[in-house]
Amino acid sequence: MRPAQDNVRAGLFQSGGLSALAVGIWLRETAGPARHYIADLGQADRAGLDALAARLRELGDEAVVVDLRPPMAAVASDLLRYGARHDGGYWNTTGAARFVLVSELTPVMRADGCRAFVHGCVGGGNDQRRFARYGAQLAPELAIVEPWTHPQALARFPDRHAMLAAVTEHGLPLDPGSGAERSTDACLAGASHESAELEDLTTPVTRLDPRWSTWPGQAPADPETVTVTFLDGRVTDVDGSGPDPVAWMARANAVGARHGVWLRDVVERRIIGTVCRGVYEAPGLEVLGPAWTRMLQAGLDAAGRDLYDRMAAVLGAAMYEARWLEPAARAARAAIDRLVGDISGSVTLSVHRGVVRIERTEITGRVEQQTRFGSGGNRWSETTTAAAPAAGAFPPGDTAAPVAGAFPPGGTAASTAGPFSPGDTAVPPLGRHRPDMNSTGRRTHA
Repeated sequence: MRPAQDNVRAGLFQSGGLSALAVGIWLRETAGPARHYIADLGQADRAGLDALAARLRELGDEAVVVDLRPPMAAVASDLLRYGARHDGGYWNTTGAARFVLVSELTPVMRADGCRAFVHGCVGGGNDQRRFARYGAQLAPELAIVEPWTHPQALARFPDRHAMLAAVTEHGLPLDPGSGAERSTDACLAGASHESAELEDLTTPVTRLDPRWSTWPGQAPADPETVTVTFLDGRVTDVDGSGPDPVAWMARANAVGARHGVWLRDVVERRIIGTVCRGVYEAPGLEVLGPAWTRMLQAGLDAAGRDLYDRMAAVLGAAMYEARWLEPAARAARAAIDRLVGDISGSVTLSVHRGVVRIERTEITGRVEQQTRFGSGGNRWSETTTAAAPAAGAFPPGDTAAPVAGAFPPGGTAASTAGPFSPGDTAVPPLGRHRPDMNSTGRRTHA
């Protein structure tokens, strides 16, 4: 679709990167001034985003800056809770950002009278498909304009050097991670790095200039101790940050960046079936990941942890492929919610020159811990029966009642509306030790 032909008011997802800025120039030349939606995802200082909006207005375009840090932080919290990682442990930060952009900005575009949205993502890439899938699900009434599949846009800007010349000519402030030979996509959860050099698998990753972080060898000589607090399976504090996800993500990011904990260098499977190199910088999630893993180790039994890992794999693929809203992903999140919904406690970490080490763990609602040396060292401690469920948790004579609302009338498929009904908090979550099951997870009978 070409906006100039249909005279459609279109909203442009404006990142401040080279490709998106070039798209704005092309739209102005072919269809009149665009309306730029600049999302503050935590990728840069707000002052820089405001400066970009001001310059666009000077050139005759409409521009608005929208603070999306809270929803971005909420999705980052989901990535951690659900273990939604892709190949090599990549935290799916780019896919998560696309979900936030479409879900949060398309309602604003509709309210502003837009009938189409435009993005500057490379033709034939993952992000083009992510915008298409989420657009179809969340804003099907908005047409999608993909300039880098349009012959006229490609003729106007045959390569990134042509884009850079035009952006410079118009005096547009360019994101510092973007240029003719490199591209960075960033948000509060992390950044992806691409460049002509890094595409070559023979290039050492140390050629990268990180966006926020330091290399481990350049980190402070002394370690830093950080305590991460969890309540009901979610982070609620990082070393005094308080419960606001924006605050604790910012705090974790600062710690990881300062101490060289941030890097993933992987060869990943792409949506279209090919592979490519991915270099990712996610200091906060790389710090928080080991803390959450320790909580899972102490809080789930073997069957529960196996189920968690399988559902996490489903969700890692779902976020990467822009299928986060589809039934399989909803069901996987519901299962993990049942598993981890009452895991609470804290983990104290030592962070030092690229290494995160567990110093101390406190957890409530966990699987019983068995010890050896507390029993003299020549035998393991006796296990005790887990505390009985609260009175009224199960009907008389029933030790394995289904959660109210878990099954539709006459059905067997678990509801995806949520793991518990209101007031149904006494039912033991899946994956915990139950007094009517043995160590293999099989039901025992009197």
